[in-house]
Formats: sequence, structure tokens, C-alpha cells
Amino acid sequence: MSIKKIVKYGSETLRKPSKEVSKVSKKIQTLVHDLLDTMYAQNGVGLAAPQIGENLRVFVIDVSTGNEPLNPIVFINPKIIKKSGACSSYEGCLSFPEAYTDVKRYADVTVKALNIHGKPFVMEGKGGSLLARAIQHEFDHLDGILFIDHCRNRFEADRILAEKGLEPVESERILEEPELDKALESIPANPGETVVPEDNKVD
Repeated sequence: MSIKKIVKYGSETLRKPSKEVSKVSKKIQTLVHDLLDTMYAQNGVGLAAPQIGENLRVFVIDVSTGNEPLNPIVFINPKIIKKSGACSSYEGCLSFPEAYTDVKRYADVTVKALNIHGKPFVMEGKGGSLLARAIQHEFDHLDGILFIDHCRNRFEADRILAEKGLEPVESERILEEPELDKALESIPANPGETVVPEDNKVD
């Protein structure tokens, strides 16, 4: 197992839809361990296979904090089967070093996937929790969607990206999400809770 180089924003790899895993082989299990090693090395909350140059439908998450024991969760061929509610999330991404902006997310999601042993499971993330948002963030990576595609304020996102020397938001990729927009009308952007899937946990 090894720590891999993380693909940065601007790479075509991040925009390619990923392929389903046909079999949870030793190669896939090695990929999972590489993802975990790389995620922990970067103090991350989650990491998807495309971010280390592998366009396969695999991602990992660990939302443990502080002195809690590590709790890695592996998702292979995930499918979001239910989503509802809305929340505002202040997010970053290891593919966007030190860049954070407000994005739209569902508050509740249910996902089914295979674990590292190829066994199916179902998991829920509720109430706009870090788990709920991280699942959506990582799942998006498998479809070539990035967190900035959900930005609440394109101009603010562009400003943040420019400050970090990154390319601006691709306007044609911004997702139309009228249901979330309506639900978030009364919720101010960046309500104060800093949630950063895939980036450094705040001390």
C-alpha cells in the first residue's frame, strides 16, 4: 500500500465518468488501501479513486474526529438511492488545495454499495451531517462532478479559486438545482460551521 499523488483541478481525469468495478479483486483492495493511506496522509475526510488517477467507482470516507478511533468506510460501485432536504455546506477538496466555498447539498442521503470484501451494505447520512455531505461530495467525483459545480455563489467561488491560483468555475458545468435553491432561500451561505470533505480537519 502506498501514498499516491493527488490529481489537481484542471486535469481531465477529474471530469471523466468512472467505470463500475466488475469484481472486488486484490487489485481493487490495493486501490482501497492506497486511497485510505493517501487520505490519512493528507488529514482528509474522504477521497475518490479519480483523485489518484483511477477512474473506477470507488471512494473512501472517515468522519471520525479528535480522539475518536479511525473509522474508515469503503464504498465500491455506490448508488445514492434516496435523497431529501437541503443544507448549505462549506467545502474544500484535496484536488483544490486550500480553496473552500459554499455549496448546495441534500441534508439526507441513503447509499448502497459494496465493501472491501464485495459484500453489499446500505448506509444513511442524515441531518446535513458531515457523513451525508461527504458521501455526496465523493459520489460526485465518480461522475466527473466537482464541488464547485454546486456553488451557491459563482462569483465568490471564482474569487476564492483565483486567490489560490486555480482556474475559475466552468460556468457551463454549474448544476441547475431549483429544488435545493428554493429550500435554501432562507439559509444564508456559510452559516458558520466549517465542513471540509477531503481536506484538513479543523483543529
